Amino acid sequence: MIQTVRHFYEFGPYRLDITERILLRQGQHVPLPPKALETLLVLVEHGGHILEKEELLKRIWPDTFVEEGNLAKKISDLRKVLSEEQAEQYIETIPKRGYRFVVPVNEVWGDQHETDTTTSRPTVCVNGDAEISANHLPLKEQIETSSFPAAVRPEIQPQPTSFINKHWRGLLLWLTVGLMAGVVIWWMVFRAEVKQVAVPLKIVPFTSFPSSETQAAFSPDGNQIAFVWDGEKGENLDIYVRLIGAGQPLRLTTNAAADTLPAWSPDGRFIAFLRQSAESSAIYLVPALGGAEQKIAEVFPYRLPALGSSPYYSPDGKFLAIADKTSQEEPFSIYLLSTETGEKRPLTAPASGTVGDSYPAFSPDGKTLAFIRSTSISTTDIYLMNWSGGAPHRLTFDNTSIQGLAWDSDGRNLVFASRRGGSLFNLWQIPATGGTPERLPTIGQSVLSPAISRQGNRLAYTQTLDDSNIHRLELDSLGKGKVSESLVASTMAENGPDYSPDGQKIVFASCRSGDFGIWICDRNGGNIMQLVDRGPHLTGTPHWSPDGRWIVYDSRSNDLEQAGNADIYIISAEGGQPRRLTTEPSEDVTPSWSRDGQWIYFCSSRSGSMQIWKVPAAGGEALQVTRYGGFEACESTDGKILYYSKGRSVPGIWQVPVAGGEESLTLDYHKAGYWRLWTVMEKGIYFATATTPSRPVIEFYNFATRKVTTVATLDKPISRYDPGLAISPDRRSLLFTQMDQSGSDIMLVDNFQPQP
Repeated sequence: MIQTVRHFYEFGPYRLDITERILLRQGQHVPLPPKALETLLVLVEHGGHILEKEELLKRIWPDTFVEEGNLAKKISDLRKVLSEEQAEQYIETIPKRGYRFVVPVNEVWGDQHETDTTTSRPTVCVNGDAEISANHLPLKEQIETSSFPAAVRPEIQPQPTSFINKHWRGLLLWLTVGLMAGVVIWWMVFRAEVKQVAVPLKIVPFTSFPSSETQAAFSPDGNQIAFVWDGEKGENLDIYVRLIGAGQPLRLTTNAAADTLPAWSPDGRFIAFLRQSAESSAIYLVPALGGAEQKIAEVFPYRLPALGSSPYYSPDGKFLAIADKTSQEEPFSIYLLSTETGEKRPLTAPASGTVGDSYPAFSPDGKTLAFIRSTSISTTDIYLMNWSGGAPHRLTFDNTSIQGLAWDSDGRNLVFASRRGGSLFNLWQIPATGGTPERLPTIGQSVLSPAISRQGNRLAYTQTLDDSNIHRLELDSLGKGKVSESLVASTMAENGPDYSPDGQKIVFASCRSGDFGIWICDRNGGNIMQLVDRGPHLTGTPHWSPDGRWIVYDSRSNDLEQAGNADIYIISAEGGQPRRLTTEPSEDVTPSWSRDGQWIYFCSSRSGSMQIWKVPAAGGEALQVTRYGGFEACESTDGKILYYSKGRSVPGIWQVPVAGGEESLTLDYHKAGYWRLWTVMEKGIYFATATTPSRPVIEFYNFATRKVTTVATLDKPISRYDPGLAISPDRRSLLFTQMDQSGSDIMLVDNFQPQP
C-alpha cells in the first residue's frame, strides 16, 4: 500500500476536496454537476484575483467552443448553491471582464488515506515488526499474502532443495502474471490512443448559390442531398437534388407555390415535400429523378416555416410522420399519414393553447419517434415516444427555440439546432437516454436544420447569413419616401424600433452583445446604451409610454416552473430594475400602450387561443379585449379604436372600439398585417408588404379616402417575423427593420463522428 495526502480548499462552511472532486458543507456532500464543480475549482484556486471570461472558458472547456452564456449559467448555479445558508456573496462579477472569488480561502493538506495502485506489491507485518515488501518473503508467504482470492491461490507443494527447482514455479507464476498485466496495460493504452486519434472533420459548402438554400435531406445511400432553394432571384421556393461532390442541381418542382421540407423514401425512389399556397397546403411525392407529382393528402395551412409539416418517412416506407391539425384554434399534433391511402391517424395530443408538435423523426430502428413540442413559437423542447403507442416523455428542458433535429445512424443520439445558452442557433447533441446536451463544432453560428446520412459519416446543416438593421426613411411634405439610410447597425440582429414621444430618442431590441436585450440611442443613432440584458431569454417589442418615462417590452422567463413562457415587463427609461406585469402560465407578448398611458395591450394565450388583452400599467387584473383572435395591437391617436393583427404571418388588420363592440376588418390590401411592420397615425396606417419578397414596399392607407398609396420601394428584404415600423412625432421620417444581409447556404461535414 502507498500513502496519499488529500488536498482541500476551505472557505466559509465549505470544504472543496480536490482529491475526491467533491464539495462538502459541514461534512455533508453538496451535489454539483461536473462543469459547475470545475468552475468552482478554478475560481477558488485563484481566489482574490480577477479571472477573465476568455481564460475561464479555456480552463473549463479546454477542447470545446462554448458561448459566454454557458459560463454565466455555471456561475449562477454556483451562487445559488453557495448562498443557500449564507447571504454572503462568494463570486463577484467584474463587468465586461470576468469573475473573482472574494471570500478568504484556506488551503489544507492532510487526512492521509491508503490507495491501492497497480504497481505496488503486497506488504505484510512480520512478528509485529514494521511492514516489509512481500518480495522478500519465501514463495509460500508471497502467495498467501498476495492479492489472489483464496479460492484460486496455487497449491504449494514441497520442492527439491536446488535453487532453480525450489523457485521455478514461483518465478513462472510471477512472469505469467506480469506478462498478462503487461498485455492488459498495453491494450488499454493502445485503445486509448486509437480513440484519441480522430479523423479530422472536413467542413465545406455544399451549396453557395445566390439567395437561400436550406433544409438538406440525405438520400438513403448518402451520396445525394435534396434541398430547398428560392432561386437566383429569391422569388420562389422549390425542391432540388444534387450529387455530393459534383454536378449541377436537378430541379424537381416548378410550381408557383412554395415547396419545402423534402424527405427521401427509404428505397430512394421518391421525395416527399410540403406545398403551400395562399389557398391550400398539401403533402406531395415526386420521383427523385424527376417526373409527375402525386398529391398524398391536404394538411392545415402553415404560417411559419419553423413549424412546417416536416414529412418524415417510417423505416418501412409505408407512413409519413407529419404535423397537422383540423382548426386554427387547436395546436399542431403529429399524425401518421399512409403513403398508399392518404389516411391520417393522430399520434400526439399537446395541450390546448400551445403551438403544438412538429419536426417528427423516426429512430433508425423505427421504434421511437422524436419530435419538438412548442408551448410558444420560441419555447420548445424535444420529446420521445414509442410510435406504436404510449405517452411521450420529455428529453430536453431548455424552454428555448429549436429548429430541426436528426438521429445519428445508430439511434443513440439526437442532433438538434437550438438557441440554448445564447441568442444564436448552434448544433447540439443529446443521448436518446437523456443527459446534458453538448455543443457540436461547426464553422459558424446561426445554424439550422441538421441532417445526418444513414451511414452516419456525413452531417449537413443550414448556415444562415441574415443580418437585420434599423434604417430611417425621410418623408417629403406629401408623405413620400425620399432618402433611406442605415441608422442602427451591427453584425447581429436589430429590430423593433420606436421613437420617444419627443422624437429625440429611439428604443430598439438587439442581440448585438451576444445576448437578447433592449437598447436606447439618440435620434441619429448615436450614444447607444443597453437598458436591459436578458441573456439567452428572447426579448423584444419595446415601446415608449406616452409621457416618455417608461418602456414596456416582452421577455421569456428564466423560471422553469413557468416553462419559459413570455411575460410583459416595464422599466424606467433611465434604467433600473424592471417590473414584471404579467405572471400567468401563458404566452404574453407584443405589448403596446394606450394613448392615455393607463393601459398596456398585449397578446396572451391564457384563454386557450391568442387574443388581445389589456392590463393596468400600474399593475392589476388583466381584461380580455378580442374574442376571435388577436396578436399585435395599436390604439388610434384619439384613443377610440384599437387596431390589431390576428397572428404572425396572418394577413389583415382589424379594428374594435376601445369602449367595446364588434370587430370589423379595416385593411387587407396587399396582405397588410402579414408582415410585422405596420403602425397607426391620425390620418391612416403605414404598412409594409412584400408581393415580391426581394423588393418590399411601404404603403399608406388613408382612413378618409380608403385608398392605398406607395410610400417607398425598398432595395432589400424585410423580416416578416420581427417588428419594425415606427413614425416620428413630426411625421417626417419612418424607422423600419431591413435585412441588409439575407440568405443561407448548406454546409457539408465529412468524417462526422457523434460524441461518445
